[in-house]
Amino acid sequence: VSASANSMTIRGEGSNQTSIQQGLAKSWVNFNGTGTIAARDSLNVGSLTDNAAGDYSPNFSTNMGNASYSITMMSASDSIRQFVVGGSDTTSSYRIRVQNGSFANADTSYLYCTIHGDLS
Repeated sequence: VSASANSMTIRGEGSNQTSIQQGLAKSWVNFNGTGTIAARDSLNVGSLTDNAAGDYSPNFSTNMGNASYSITMMSASDSIRQFVVGGSDTTSSYRIRVQNGSFANADTSYLYCTIHGDLS
């Protein structure tokens, strides 16, 4: 293990070095997407925007360094849901569209999102 200001690396497989801060989630949110949407808990999410039925935008408290971050999402619901990311990811927010089995946007009670990437 080696550490310096704002950086820590460990030896990974073989002689490879792994940067711990690169592997940490930079943002996550657990929120209710029905009625007045609200976060149950979050990290680095300053607000949530309800764009329309099944269409949400989590907004970062601290911006990402670029818009090429990785988004992992999941929904818990009584009906089958499918996520579609709207393609309008920016350094300050990203868009989620939740669709039902008929590919129509639909609100859902439980949404979970995690972001990996570089903060600005």
